[in-house]
Amino acid sequence: QGQLVESGGGSVQAGGSLTLSCVVSGHTYSSGCMGWIRQAPGKERETVSVIDSVQRKSYSESVRGRFTTSLNKDKNTLYLAMNDLRPEDTAMYYCAADSSCFAESSYILRQGPSRFDYWGQGTQVTVSS
Repeated sequence: QGQLVESGGGSVQAGGSLTLSCVVSGHTYSSGCMGWIRQAPGKERETVSVIDSVQRKSYSESVRGRFTTSLNKDKNTLYLAMNDLRPEDTAMYYCAADSSCFAESSYILRQGPSRFDYWGQGTQVTVSS
């Protein structure tokens, strides 16, 4: 099993930017898929981005055009660049992975957070108006 460790969260004002990182140790997901999932207080978890085994990417409608995910396989690190942040983006953000995952990214996105087997501890993002 691998370990996923997120970093990069923080507090920003609306319109600001943050980049989250997720370092994977003990395992590589080169043949799997990875995603970013967020959960705001009192709300269900939401998959906001997915990158599949051939690095196709999909985004939820709520973040499309503002967030960009990327994977550096040499560094075993997943990123989420977040621009034009809004108060409604405030949430705990989790990195998650599935080591055996060959579906296309948009299908994985529709499957929801339960699709992923391995999760990090999360990093908090707070956006003030």
